[in-house]
Amino acid sequence: MTQVNPPEPRPEWERYSGVLRNLVMANSFVALVLELALFVFVAWWALDLDHALWTRLLIAVASVGALIVLWGAFAAPKARVPLPTAGTVAVKAVAFGAGAAALWGLGLPAAAIAFAVLAAANTAAVTYFRRPRGA
Repeated sequence: MTQVNPPEPRPEWERYSGVLRNLVMANSFVALVLELALFVFVAWWALDLDHALWTRLLIAVASVGALIVLWGAFAAPKARVPLPTAGTVAVKAVAFGAGAAALWGLGLPAAAIAFAVLAAANTAAVTYFRRPRGA
């Protein structure tokens, strides 16, 4: 008996056409930039701490590594552990919240608020575009 593998997930923009397809693709690009920025902000915060250099490097590597594992396991489009939509949104809220908190900790409250608002809007759009058809 042959085993049938489930179809490989396709990018959400393949379901759209015209201008909407371009908007969905642009939103996916913004999502990638926000994800990378969150890792940079957390590393920047860790490296700005008032500790010895080796301690700051250890905190930076550990915190960014933990976020990467969390994101890859639960929030990425091809996550190893697929969660229901609410679970994925919760994981993204924790991760983006860490990025916003890092900016706040660096003394950049306006940037932290702007990052949090942009991440929330982008996550809402990505969640909407990735929903099953007819839902």
